[in-house]
Amino acid sequence: MGWLVSFALGLASWSLLEYVIHGVLSHRFRTFVSPLHWGHHQRPHGVFTSPLAWVPGALLVFGLASLAAGTALAGGFTLGVFLGFARYEWVHWRIHFREPKNERERLLRSHHLAHHFCRPRLYHGVTTRFWDRVFGTLPADCEADYARVASRPPLEGESNFRLCYSWEGVRVYATRKRDLG
Repeated sequence: MGWLVSFALGLASWSLLEYVIHGVLSHRFRTFVSPLHWGHHQRPHGVFTSPLAWVPGALLVFGLASLAAGTALAGGFTLGVFLGFARYEWVHWRIHFREPKNERERLLRSHHLAHHFCRPRLYHGVTTRFWDRVFGTLPADCEADYARVASRPPLEGESNFRLCYSWEGVRVYATRKRDLG
């Protein structure tokens, strides 16, 4: 039972972790995450996160959770966080490359595209707007920004999935990291 609870806590923790990575580590401060995210803003086809970024993060989460709760519960928590991350990757890809299937997808798409094309210092949630409300990065006039991006068509062409999940992706990431400082 404890393992299931730790798994559920990991899954529930993802949305806050997503907000911190995107809003704080990518936009508010210049960190090791910033060059990856700036690359996505410059070329939105790069929607998938390189394993060079998420594998060390997953190991850090597991290590810290192991110190706090032991390896079994840490495994459940880390798996929950990872599944939240996998959902984020899928939602982010759909936002950029597919038409929304329903009202929820339309809202998340408008929210994320408002981040890209209207006000990059706001709208940091991708899978939820909850933390934007909590931390004040969802402006009261968000509907105006949503209307500005509502008619943008999905991206054409391929995403960076093949590049990101190959050794070529590792080489390109290392080169971009040097280029972006």
